[in-house]
Amino acid sequence: MTTGTEEPTLTIDELAARAGMTVRTVRFYGTKGLLPPPVIGPRRVGHYGREHLARLELIEELQQQGLTLAAIERYLHRLPPGLDAHDLAVHRAVVASWAPEAVETVTREELEQRAGRALGDEDLERLAAMGVVEFAGEHFRVDLGVLRLGVQLLDMPLSQESILAARRVLLQHSRAAAHELSQLFRGEVSERAAQDVKSLSADMQPLVVQALLTTFQRSLKEELREWVKASETDGPA
Repeated sequence: MTTGTEEPTLTIDELAARAGMTVRTVRFYGTKGLLPPPVIGPRRVGHYGREHLARLELIEELQQQGLTLAAIERYLHRLPPGLDAHDLAVHRAVVASWAPEAVETVTREELEQRAGRALGDEDLERLAAMGVVEFAGEHFRVDLGVLRLGVQLLDMPLSQESILAARRVLLQHSRAAAHELSQLFRGEVSERAAQDVKSLSADMQPLVVQALLTTFQRSLKEELREWVKASETDGPA
């Protein structure tokens, strides 16, 4: 799949390791049509890209939500064609938002298996600073819902201070938005019975989360577009 700007460079072994799966599992998803075929390079070696990895992460998230293989197939087949890694990550974020808080105590080996990569001491310190893991003697308490995000942030060219500042901004504004929306909807359902309120709240949650993700994604793209435009204007002639 080559919708992104980067050429597929991962072998199936590398893709499986990054996704925290076995090669056999990756091949199985390919035969079921859940994973697009690789790009065939020299010597008939298949290469995979970011979209393949993002799709495997989405499949893993759907499995953690308890979906059967048949249900996952239906979900993936309903996705618009040509989605890139960023689009698939948004879909995964929507799915992950309904997962209950999943904090587990694991060994370092288990943590690295869940992360899909080796983690050095500095990596663990950064994950702890982000609130993703907590040291518990020789074990680690890990929030599985945000582990993958935290691991991805390790490779971002951003300082730890910037990441933590961004986390504070997101928490502050998301809580403010949640509070204002709650107050808005509360006025609409104030006369309803308690059971009706619970039912309406459950129905609204996925719609609100999808709306927030979509509007934020579009706003962020616009901000980045303006940023790039400004940097090109201010750059050397």
